[in-house]
Amino acid sequence: MDHLDHSPPSPTPNPVAIALLTVSDSRTAATDRSGQFLAHQVTQGGYCLREQTLVSDDRYQVRAIVSRWIADPQIQVIITTGGTGPTGRDITPEAVQVLLDKELPGFGELFRWLSYGEIKTATIQSRALGGVANGTYVFCLPGSTAACRLAWEQLIAPQLNPQDSACNLVSLLPRLAES
Repeated sequence: MDHLDHSPPSPTPNPVAIALLTVSDSRTAATDRSGQFLAHQVTQGGYCLREQTLVSDDRYQVRAIVSRWIADPQIQVIITTGGTGPTGRDITPEAVQVLLDKELPGFGELFRWLSYGEIKTATIQSRALGGVANGTYVFCLPGSTAACRLAWEQLIAPQLNPQDSACNLVSLLPRLAES
């Protein structure tokens, strides 16, 4: 009796393609530790770093870059860092929110809850945001490397890992554009 599975092997999934955007008036590519951290995590995690750039705190420049990436079928996840605080120049959530088809409010809520363990009540200053636009996940993170580390390690990476659980964001990618 033959008990071997003779079906063709399932195809290896393509790595999730990620674009990274640092929003800052004060950082350069050389001093952007948060962007460097995220790029390292993306590449070391086996994901595809499709594009990475840095832009000043200008809502229209941020919106133009994120819009272009949302329209690019080769990009599945966009992560921004910086510009999520309460100051006048912190405009990332306003730039991105209007582009979203759906918000994922649990992302910001859980990010702030986890941040409380590290920075206590200063977490109320974070306007971290998550959502979906044109079948692309979009996450807006604070500019600190510690905040990026927390978001990547505890929220984003586990949700982009198909082996992590049956209920994760990467398993939903093919269904995001359903109507």
